[in-house]
Amino acid sequence: MDNQINRTNGQEPLPSQITVREALTERDAAVFWEQLHLYFERDIFPDQEDEDREYFLRDPAYRANVQRIHDRPLDRCFYLFFCRDGVDIGFAMPVIYTTEDGKCFLMEFCVFPEFRGNGTGRECAKALFSWARACGARYTELNCSEGSLREHFWQSLGFVRNGADEWGEPLMILPPKEEIPVTVEVLSDPTDWQLKKLENGYLREIGEPLHCEEQWERLVQAVRDNRITFFAAKRGFRAVGMCSVARCFSTFACSDIGSFEDFYIEPAFRRKGIAGLLAKAAQSWCRENGIRSLTVSCAPCDEKMYQSLGFDTRLGTTLCRLS
Repeated sequence: MDNQINRTNGQEPLPSQITVREALTERDAAVFWEQLHLYFERDIFPDQEDEDREYFLRDPAYRANVQRIHDRPLDRCFYLFFCRDGVDIGFAMPVIYTTEDGKCFLMEFCVFPEFRGNGTGRECAKALFSWARACGARYTELNCSEGSLREHFWQSLGFVRNGADEWGEPLMILPPKEEIPVTVEVLSDPTDWQLKKLENGYLREIGEPLHCEEQWERLVQAVRDNRITFFAAKRGFRAVGMCSVARCFSTFACSDIGSFEDFYIEPAFRRKGIAGLLAKAAQSWCRENGIRSLTVSCAPCDEKMYQSLGFDTRLGTTLCRLS
């Protein structure tokens, strides 16, 4: 935040406070959208050949979709301005999911070029976080490309990388401070967007390409055919981890056996005992559903971790948990 010298007494006053105001009038909304388009042209899509540029700048479907989210009664987005000394110096477009777990998803954030520097962006962000908390938000999440200047900015405010969204775009999160109990449940709907989000985060982390639509269709069908069962660890509404059991018939055991796969916890929620909850739920489910053994193939460096989760019999490069 800029400091100004008080010319009347030569002393340095407290910095001017940045406030947040919502664009409520038609005029304010028009100014907001004008600034949003300038921001897209200048900061997000400076390359005119960018394939996404036309959609965000020209396609009426983008504005119609955002306006629909803005106008809905719950889980709506807000058109906000940052103000200092009566002057608008930037804007933000957050969505607060009050019906979920208090997530504030920050769609856009911008300080106008003439006001950048001297910590103004950080002060605007802090003002936004205070505003969001007053509106019921418990934490903030956003999309951000890895290695970008934007990533460094958000990291300086406490954000950490945290997997990917349902479209495969990288996410950052300012982790919630509240401790909420985590429960594990069998995922009943294989088309649940949270499964796709976790699967994308898992694939990105292990360096594998994201599934194409045809692969997703095969995965959904495998779940519906009971060939694979997913378990979701949920922190309230939010799914923060998953694992799966793929079922097959063993001619050696003459019964069904299971393979433990897709083991992933969002980075921001690790070291909280969630891994143990997922493994225990999968093992209990196997016992209840006639699966004779549950095995996991892992790298040598992960052996001790899986042993701590109950996989206690070493079979070559595979660890086995007998039910």
